[in-house]
Order: sequence, then structure tokens, then C-alpha cells
Amino acid sequence: MYNKVIVIGSLNYDVCLKLARLPEEGETNFADSVEYCSGGKGANQAVQAAKLGLTVYMAGCIGEDESGDFLKRTVEGYGVRTDYLKRVPGNSGMSVAQSLYDGGIRASVVKGANDCVTKEDIDALGDVISSDTIVVFQLEIPLETIIYAIDLCRKKGAYIILNGAPAAALPEETLRKLDLFIVNEVEASFYGNTEIDSEEKAETEIRRMTERLGATCIFTLGKAGSVVCSEGRTEMIPSKKVQAVESTGAGDSFIGGLCYGLVNGKDIFESSRFATCCSAKTVCKTGGQPAMPTLDEVMEIYKGR
Repeated sequence: MYNKVIVIGSLNYDVCLKLARLPEEGETNFADSVEYCSGGKGANQAVQAAKLGLTVYMAGCIGEDESGDFLKRTVEGYGVRTDYLKRVPGNSGMSVAQSLYDGGIRASVVKGANDCVTKEDIDALGDVISSDTIVVFQLEIPLETIIYAIDLCRKKGAYIILNGAPAAALPEETLRKLDLFIVNEVEASFYGNTEIDSEEKAETEIRRMTERLGATCIFTLGKAGSVVCSEGRTEMIPSKKVQAVESTGAGDSFIGGLCYGLVNGKDIFESSRFATCCSAKTVCKTGGQPAMPTLDEVMEIYKGR
């Protein structure tokens, strides 16, 4: 089966502002607090998988700046292997997030070094990609590099997960090479070219998308949970009822949890139930990666179902 996870994607230096409301146009208002942390969808997903005890490699680029030092040191501290993390001239990726007390969040991202991941960097992964590997992608590095890497992973027999976020146009041929395609309802609306504003529409569209791509599909639906479709079976996975503090990293935590389930021989539906518990734990704290749970913390709610 699978014994390691490679995340090919982004790393960002995150500035997280906590505030009661967003400013109006032309207005300056005060945030109540600020946190600085390691982020980026790729790094977040790698950290969650590593905090659950998996062998995880992070492949991507960081800048030759203090933020790059911080990003490398932080993910290594969570147990992520950085053998394939490359330093490039210039700044690391960065995001500024405005987190509201109701759990909502708005963020702006600068790509920085994330825009420097090349086909040569993918080739450098060499034999670490194999049939016993889960490879996870997002869309915060160059699309041409992702397309190339997916082709390579398919040739090597790896299990390919694409988190289609942020939504971007990809060749249909590339999407049909995936094993698992996971998006939220906004992204699903983009890829399906139809508005998804209810659980019923989500179930209808996920069946259509699964048939179209020939891959397992998951739509995450925020507080409603997620819908999973695989091999003719569709199931709603309800969210866990918790007191949410903020939603930063919840989707990335879900993907790290999916990896844990698949490595440990669970089917995609049970893996999704486990992943839901990861997200539930994550939203109860602030700060993305620091909020992501360990295996013992997830088991506190997973075992009780």
C-alpha cells in the first residue's frame, strides 16, 4: 500500500490579524491581535499529515530571506522532511489574513518563491515518487509544473490527489489522470460550470464530475460537512459540532487527514470521516499549522464517531 506522502506545493509566511469586522472601503480600523506563522496550502497539508505520524516530504521553493528560514525551520519542527525544498533568490511566499470572531476569514497572497517551482525541480524528486507514494498537489505553484508533475506521477504509479484551489483552468486530460479531486463548493462551481448552493446540488454535481473525470471526488461544504463520490457510491459526511474559533487551515487539515486514512488502509469514505475530525479540531484553535491536531487529539473525537 502507501508508506509516504509527498506534497508538491506552496509555503507562505502568514500574517494573521484578528478583528471584529472588516474595514469599509477607505476606512482604517484596528485589529485586536496579530500572529505570525508558517502557512501556504502545501505546507499546511504536509504539516497536518506529519503531525498525524506519517512520513512526509515537502517539495517547493522558499526565498533567500528570513521568512524562508522561518518556513523551513517551522515545517521541520513538525516532522516534515525538506530534502526537496529549494532556496531561490528573492522573497518567500506571503499571505495576510483577516480573521473574524465568527470564524470567517479573508486573505491576500503574494506568490513569491512559490512561482519558481520548475519541471527540473520535479525531476529532482527522482525515485522518491513510486507506487507506494501519495502525491498531493494544490494550485499555488505554476500550472505548467503541476501538469508536468501529474504526468510523471501517473507514469510512476503514485496515488495522485489534487486540491483544485485556488480554482484555475486545467486541461481536462490532466484532471482525468487524478485518483482524487477535492474542492470546496465555490471551486466545485467553477470546475462544474454550475452554481452549487445546496447539498442536493452538490450531490448531483459530484456524481456528474466523478463520471466525467473517472476519479474519486470530494466536495467540502464548510459547516455542512462534505460529500464523497467514488465508484458509483455517494455519501454525505456530516461535520462535527464544535465551537469554532477560526477556519484557517481547516480544508488543508482535512486533506492531511485523508492521507492518514489512505496510508492506514481505510477506504475513501472512512478516510473522509477521519479527516472531518481533523478539521473539527483545527477550527477550535487559531493559527493554521499550530492549530492542527496530533493523532491522539483526533482520536478523542474519531473513536466516539
